Amino acid sequence: MVLLDWIVLLATLLFIVIYGSWKTRGSKNVRDFIKGGSEAKWWTIGLSVMATQASAITFLSTPGQAFHSGMGFVQFYFGLPIAMIIICMVFIPIYHKLNVYTAYEYLESRFDLKTRSLAAILFLIQRGLAAGITIFAPAIILSAVLGWDLLTLNIIIGVLVIIYTVSGGTKAVSVTQKQQMAIIFIGMFAAFFIILGYLPEDVTFSKAIEIAGASGKMEVLDFSFDLNNRYTVWTGFLGGTFLMLSYFGTDQSQVQRYLSGKSIRESQLGLLFNGFLKVPMQFFILLVGVMVFVFYQFNNSPLNFNPSATNAVKESKYAEDYGALEKNHLNLLKEKKQLQLQYAEFPEQTELGNKISVLQKQEIAYREEAKDLILKADSNQEVNDKDYVFIHFILNNLPRGLIGLLLAVILSAAMSSTASELNALAATTTMDLYKRNDHKEREDIYYVSVTKWFTLAWGVLAILVASIANLFDNLIQLVNIIGSIFYGNILGIFLIAFFIRYVKGNAVFIAALITQLFIIWIYFMDVLPYLWLNLLGCVIVMLLAVLIQFVKGMGSTKKL
Repeated sequence: MVLLDWIVLLATLLFIVIYGSWKTRGSKNVRDFIKGGSEAKWWTIGLSVMATQASAITFLSTPGQAFHSGMGFVQFYFGLPIAMIIICMVFIPIYHKLNVYTAYEYLESRFDLKTRSLAAILFLIQRGLAAGITIFAPAIILSAVLGWDLLTLNIIIGVLVIIYTVSGGTKAVSVTQKQQMAIIFIGMFAAFFIILGYLPEDVTFSKAIEIAGASGKMEVLDFSFDLNNRYTVWTGFLGGTFLMLSYFGTDQSQVQRYLSGKSIRESQLGLLFNGFLKVPMQFFILLVGVMVFVFYQFNNSPLNFNPSATNAVKESKYAEDYGALEKNHLNLLKEKKQLQLQYAEFPEQTELGNKISVLQKQEIAYREEAKDLILKADSNQEVNDKDYVFIHFILNNLPRGLIGLLLAVILSAAMSSTASELNALAATTTMDLYKRNDHKEREDIYYVSVTKWFTLAWGVLAILVASIANLFDNLIQLVNIIGSIFYGNILGIFLIAFFIRYVKGNAVFIAALITQLFIIWIYFMDVLPYLWLNLLGCVIVMLLAVLIQFVKGMGSTKKL
């Protein structure tokens, strides 16, 4: 990075923090601080909802996911528009009618205090962990690539978010997220068109798509019923719909975004805006990753994109073996480049496509062999490099100034998601646990102060989680796995509350405890792909609650 990149990066981040703090200073009551004064318009809600979900993990991991596995990950989002319509029809009218501050507040009016508290605690556990990961994701990758100290990065990202979230609450989060989404869109579009400009002159966009297709990167739809395949049309529409219903309908970090709406209509329009723009947005981000793949068909790429892992093996006794593997890989890339140029000119020649496919499989084999050598050199190294692909491309190929902008995109996304999470964690802790159990008469400003302190506390906890976390298979998957373990259960509780009126609080509470333990066990037994846990958790808690209520009802009848 040169001086221009640093100026762009620091100016962007400081503008967001200062603007957010100044624009929303001086909240005098809980309604202003937690619900943003209920003044948000639909476009603010839509962008805020989108920014909350689109963390730094989205812009780091998703292009890398496409680079390695192609466009199939977009199927994960197929259930989102369906979920948005259901939430607009069912959830939003109920929340607005009851004028709740949190989603879990409704559960007490429908069931009892312990069910409200249980749902709130389940949310706090999973979202508290996720907040740490949204800080950790960009920090560990920027640390590995730029050589920055990991702890320092965690603290910088966390402190920047805490400053304006403590200062302005929900309104600060919503206001800054509009700026952050603008930066994100500008950065991603700039990267996309620059990648196209870097391709050979005779390789047009349509030819680039054909080249990607020859390597299996454009296989968007998978209609198979293979449970070992995480991403199919069915997991997207079934598991994805239940995950999105849970996330957008019962997760306070999202519910709080549209509870700030000026009216029911504004909230509904905001969610529909998100529902129908989110899938194209994710498709585009994956397409950026596919274009990075095409770029590396004509330019040399490392065997492993994680520089820390590469350095570890090159400083070990396996350095010579790794060097020989790199030489073989380089020769393969040269051969593949020539074939790709021919294929770009004559895409109808299937023989060329078959040859490219063979070389692609050989390259994958070389990368797997490289991973084995890295692990032999240092078993603690992270060899899964999906999260490093896009940042490697940014730092090694983009023009000066744009590097700073793309790093600002990554950090802005981290800040927007983390701000929403801290805001929701603090609101839930204050309203569902602290205030509900505080029987003293206090002024509104007192609870504003309490919420700010809880925001600070959750921010510090998120930094601590980020500082001790370890990389998983893929960061975007890790966040969704954590959500899938808890969301189905929480969604089931809400669906019972909405639609099965004769089931009471005790039955739901017992069913939810049993279901949560069972889902955790199922995950660790690795019986199902994680997306199915959303559907499974929802169905089990509903069936159990109905069964328990029926048994209790039978017992009451016998006593009579």
